[in-house]
Amino acid sequence: MAGYTVRQIGDPVLKQRAADVTEIDGTLVGMVETMFDTMYGADGCGLAAPQVGILKRFFTFDLGDEPGVLLNPEIVESSGEVVFDEGCLSIVGLRLEIVRPETVTVRGLDLDGNEQIVEADDFFARMLQHEIDHLDGVLMLDRLDPDARKAALRELRRRDELAAAPVGGGNPFGR
Repeated sequence: MAGYTVRQIGDPVLKQRAADVTEIDGTLVGMVETMFDTMYGADGCGLAAPQVGILKRFFTFDLGDEPGVLLNPEIVESSGEVVFDEGCLSIVGLRLEIVRPETVTVRGLDLDGNEQIVEADDFFARMLQHEIDHLDGVLMLDRLDPDARKAALRELRRRDELAAAPVGGGNPFGR
């Protein structure tokens, strides 16, 4: 099955707050299945609907134990603080040190409409928070202090310029 295209930084959909899921039906289940295909194809462990252009509050995840999906998730409790080097499928190749709560409790729904309470720490907690940020239109760059954000944006511009530069500096003979 073909997957979705993962939207990249600069796409305005990534900065919008997603709407609540109000109906669980076959269309939603199909979107979730395609999102899993997309997530696995991109070697990701989590993928929020806005990252593929769907402005609905849900995300898929798989940390190796059992794949999951959470609809309308919300963080109901958090504690501690930890700094972690995060990456994002919508900001390919850039890893940033992000400060987040160390543990979280998240409430949401599964695809059967049943309430799910997820208590998480370590990597699982960070992934949940990262994906919920996407549902709120928040990118990991938005979590940085102004100086770190400027440096990250400079790095992204530098990479874009390198990618756009002609091979061989424009010399038709490649030298």
